[in-house]
Amino acid sequence: MIGNVNEKKWNDIISPFSISPLKRDHKVILGELNQLLVRSITSSIPDKRFGILFSGGVDSTLIAKVCKDNKADFICYTSALEERGMTEADDLIYARKAAKALKLKIKTKTIGLDETEDYIRMILKILKEPNVVKVGVALPVYIAMEAAKEDKIGIMFSGLGSEEIFAGYERHIQAKSINKECKNGLLNMYERDIDRDLKIAKAQKMELKVPFLEKELIQYSLKIPAKYKINKTHKKVILREVAEQLKLKEFAWRRKKAAQYGSKFDRAIQVLAKRNGFKYKKDYLISLLN
Repeated sequence: MIGNVNEKKWNDIISPFSISPLKRDHKVILGELNQLLVRSITSSIPDKRFGILFSGGVDSTLIAKVCKDNKADFICYTSALEERGMTEADDLIYARKAAKALKLKIKTKTIGLDETEDYIRMILKILKEPNVVKVGVALPVYIAMEAAKEDKIGIMFSGLGSEEIFAGYERHIQAKSINKECKNGLLNMYERDIDRDLKIAKAQKMELKVPFLEKELIQYSLKIPAKYKINKTHKKVILREVAEQLKLKEFAWRRKKAAQYGSKFDRAIQVLAKRNGFKYKKDYLISLLN
């Protein structure tokens, strides 16, 4: 849905959506959501080989499982920092584990600190703003897409949107109304996330598929009662339950770190900033942008 919209059109789409909770029991909602998710993913599957941005978390693993069940031709791509003396990035560990368990084709691309600075410069030229979070998230996306291009792949699936519609952030826990916060997050999402990823995809001449942001799925998910999204121990609960139904129990309940942390690229920015004499990461990015 995001390919042909700008920020105003996006907000015009999201604004009318209702957050009035569905008056159905848990089992019915779980079944309907399962069908909606599968349909959202399968309807996006192209008739040629494509890639999946893959971290081994519930979002990307669910997308990969549905694609595999539908005999789609795809490769999973994972990118992260790899530097001597540092522990291995969580996303590499979990992506490899999930790929092995599900018998998925996976390619990983790792880069060191020195190379990371070159990529940061490229990202800043694309985004044109020294936003630490945006750059940290853009790095693994850009590098994974670069690896996919080497395989002549021009379409990439992303789990973008899952955190917003299923309440995956700490601010959802703190909110008085979880679904109102989900909708507010969606309204702010174009500037914060969608614009970033579209710019990265365009720079890589890549088409971005985001099945969690299909209109029908968003409409339904905003009406799922909040008690089915967050409990005392987990966020995105109902999505994890769908993942269990799809036989992903081993990966359904992983507590995933945000992309910039799971890939260790936020850590890379921090180390590079200090190495170059900057106390703050943003000041370091400003120096590179200028």
